[in-house]
Amino acid sequence: MSEAWLNKVNWSDDGLVPAIAQDAVTGRVLMMAWMDREALMLTWQKGEAVYWSRSRRKLWHKGEESGH
Repeated sequence: MSEAWLNKVNWSDDGLVPAIAQDAVTGRVLMMAWMDREALMLTWQKGEAVYWSRSRRKLWHKGEESGH
């Protein structure tokens, strides 16, 4: 599948897009984070959420370091 869909995302001026994680059953919002182009592409490819940490300036998987 082509990655052309990434060009249709409304990226912010700094190349980010907000990402909302929700409970699949209840719809309850669990967290809001940011994704850059690479994070969104990896999320799509892996089937698991990858985010961009603005404070650490790197990609991260939720819970990878903290265990949560």
